[in-house]
Amino acid sequence: MNTVRCVGDVEQNKLLLRHIFEAWARADIGPLIAAMSDEFCWVFPGEWSWSGTWAGKDRVVDGLLRGALGPQLDGPFENHADLILADEDRVVVQTRGRGRTKRGESYNNTYCMIFRVRDGQLTEVVEHCDTALVERVLDPPTNH
Repeated sequence: MNTVRCVGDVEQNKLLLRHIFEAWARADIGPLIAAMSDEFCWVFPGEWSWSGTWAGKDRVVDGLLRGALGPQLDGPFENHADLILADEDRVVVQTRGRGRTKRGESYNNTYCMIFRVRDGQLTEVVEHCDTALVERVLDPPTNH
């Protein structure tokens, strides 16, 4: 079976993530939220306190970003893309995040995020990060 790749879609997907991370580098997650489809899922693979899937845009925004994570951070959190690669409906973004917790600890993490894009909207992200850092400086989610 031959798969036809639409290069235009791949480049559009890559541009979408570039736009999102240009804003996130300024601590603005508005474009990230705006690009999420209603069925968007945020996946933390592995076996650690944050692992699992946050399913649905409302649950991701209210439960994860504004509920479990946001209240633990003191001030803005910036996430800078170092590398963006795209193939078919996937966009891989290697990033460096910078922030502080309310307890005064640095939360400077590194990430590899694998996004799935359909019709110009994000449907999923699988986040790989420094789990030891997360376990050390963040409290685990209680509403997971």
